[in-house]
Amino acid sequence: MISLLYEILNTIRRNKMRTFLTGFAVAWGIFMLIVLLGSGNGLKNGFASNFGDRLMNVVQIWGGRTNIPYAGFQSGRRIALDEKDLQFTSAEFDKYVNLIAGNINFGTKTLSYGTEYLSSNLQGVSPNRIIIDGLKITQGNGRFINDLDIREKRKVIVISQRAKDILFNSETAIGKNVNFDGIIYTVVGVYYIEDRQDAVGSYIPLSTSQTIYNRGIKISNFAFTLNENIYDKATNDEFMNSYRKRIAQVHQVSPEDDNAIWYGNRFESYLQMANISKFINIAVWIIGIFTLLSGIVGVSNIMLITVRERTREFGIRKSIGASPFSILKLVIVESIFITTIFGYIGLVCGVGITEFASQFFEPSSAGRNSFNAFLNPTVDINVAVQATLLLIIAGTLAGFFPALKAVQIKTIEALNNK
Repeated sequence: MISLLYEILNTIRRNKMRTFLTGFAVAWGIFMLIVLLGSGNGLKNGFASNFGDRLMNVVQIWGGRTNIPYAGFQSGRRIALDEKDLQFTSAEFDKYVNLIAGNINFGTKTLSYGTEYLSSNLQGVSPNRIIIDGLKITQGNGRFINDLDIREKRKVIVISQRAKDILFNSETAIGKNVNFDGIIYTVVGVYYIEDRQDAVGSYIPLSTSQTIYNRGIKISNFAFTLNENIYDKATNDEFMNSYRKRIAQVHQVSPEDDNAIWYGNRFESYLQMANISKFINIAVWIIGIFTLLSGIVGVSNIMLITVRERTREFGIRKSIGASPFSILKLVIVESIFITTIFGYIGLVCGVGITEFASQFFEPSSAGRNSFNAFLNPTVDINVAVQATLLLIIAGTLAGFFPALKAVQIKTIEALNNK
């Protein structure tokens, strides 16, 4: 093996410039492959970060205004959702629906404690909202709205970490009374959202908000999670079609009226993102491999030239008893050596560039309404392993045909070659 390596190095030493230019093509090919894969990952990570920790299997429903006259009603009718919608959704679609939560949004109001105050959005919610909205409450920061709060219509409130810092500074907020638009609530929890540190929204029990603000059983919107058995597009589409028809029937609106009831399906958005990610991944690999192939063709060409220049040498080897396999091995190993060495240089440079670039693409801190199109454009260890295997295969293929030509050289013709 040492003698084989010595021969390869000696051959490379005699053709420094040609080897360098050929190796550079390989290095550039693998470098571009890694950069393209990193960029593809950056796009996929950017899309994924926009969902944050929120559940992907969530459907949200809002009432709108009708555009189509239906069942004796004129167009322009306001569709008001209420708790009956929660009941029929849970009862009739229990095969698909898991968690469900109602919500009343009261807009922005003034929240104060002592001399400190801020503007905060107030929402009356069901206990499951903490899961659906991806809210986090750490140990020592109390709890979220619970079923007892709903039954007893307690005047309790859950505020954000940002609101707590403004109103209470270093004081403990739990158990303190705050004034929200002239109504006193007791703080029972402080939440945070990982992808929105500036959140200042506040939550009170749904039943409490309905009583205080005289909403009856009306709600602004509601959301529910889908069971795992709906985690494919066909089942999702089937469910949504049947659900649209049923809720349209309940509210006596045309099933064709898209403005009467609005839907937000995160799962559909997730599927779209997944399809885009697959397309990006396939496109990147195709472009990267074709870029790498240009370098591999260069290696193959240089090996063909090398074989032609060493025709007499191979003839002498054969005349003194060298086996065809030994010549085949010599050419292929030389090809793999050149491809791997320069390929790894390109691989290391590509990884270095993507790691360096990742420092400039941090997650946006602007909140959930922000959009990250590009984030963390790096490649993982699996990609490095795949690139390594690709280099070895490419080097073998690049050397195989020149090696086959070397094996086919006839001894007499080779010895007569000048």
